[in-house]
Amino acid sequence: MELILKQDVENLGFKDDVVTVKNGYGRNFLIPQGQAILATTSAKKVLAENLKQRAFKEQKIIDDAKKTAEAIKALEIKLTAKATEGASAGDKLFGSITKIDLAEAFEKAGHSIDKKFINITGGNIKRLGQYNAVIRLHREVSVDLAFEVVAQA
Repeated sequence: MELILKQDVENLGFKDDVVTVKNGYGRNFLIPQGQAILATTSAKKVLAENLKQRAFKEQKIIDDAKKTAEAIKALEIKLTAKATEGASAGDKLFGSITKIDLAEAFEKAGHSIDKKFINITGGNIKRLGQYNAVIRLHREVSVDLAFEVVAQA
């Protein structure tokens, strides 16, 4: 079943992409949720015209995303968290560091980034140390960011 996505769908595609999915997934989930429409010939023609008109606006958005990416690369983020003490305990955290904590750190630095566009390599963090995250600012612009988790003093 061919569908045109009306919004970004995780692990499937971005808004206005034409994707092929299994019939049940399209009919029972994507279309009723309002995330996609059937890719008929007329819908494809309308999509092509809209994409053509949007190309110029899109370039400005990409340029802005690249500027933000450069600003984010310059950031040095250190997240503080409570950790266990003692040689045998190591560097375990009480709780974990998640995308939400990283999004709040960006907010303090003056960059508003939604948590759903942040992907921490390896999932939630449960130990002190250096970690990486991928921040997607646009479908064509993403940033690899190294950050550190340190013990709370």
